[in-house]
Amino acid sequence: MSSINLLPWRDELRKGKKRAFLGYLALAALLAVMAVALWVHVINLRIETQQARNDLLNREISALDAQVKDIHELKKRREQVLARMRVIQDLQANRPDIVRVFDELVRVIPPGIYLESLSRQGDGISVVGYAESNNRISTFMRSLESSVKFQRPNLTQVTADRRLGEQGNRFDLRVKVTKPGATTEGG
Repeated sequence: MSSINLLPWRDELRKGKKRAFLGYLALAALLAVMAVALWVHVINLRIETQQARNDLLNREISALDAQVKDIHELKKRREQVLARMRVIQDLQANRPDIVRVFDELVRVIPPGIYLESLSRQGDGISVVGYAESNNRISTFMRSLESSVKFQRPNLTQVTADRRLGEQGNRFDLRVKVTKPGATTEGG
């Protein structure tokens, strides 16, 4: 039997396999690093793309918010214009009403009553005047109560004033004016 020494050949084979293994390991590590780098790059690109989309959406949302604000301003202006138009229409509709109020007032004032001032606030009229006696004031109030245009006269103040004689008085009263087309309510 001959003796063949296979140790160097096995060592060479082991070294070759080890070198191949290390090469494959290095190649796998390099491929893994490249795959991770590629993955990170793709993720960063997606993040940048999404941030660009978000920025675009934020700009569009800001523009839409500005448009919504403008729309609300326009709605406010529209409501103001409509309110003004309603006031003007009410004034136009009630324009002849003041003439009727004065006409009716002239009809219900009894002799011996002299009016100094009238002021209208809403649906009421404040009357300041002078009377020759308390009976004249009572007659005036009854005439107002029975009138079509006036209701609920309320005497607020009576003071003695000698301008119209011994029984002369100065008076303040308030009376409600009925709306056009409204029916008068009983006392």
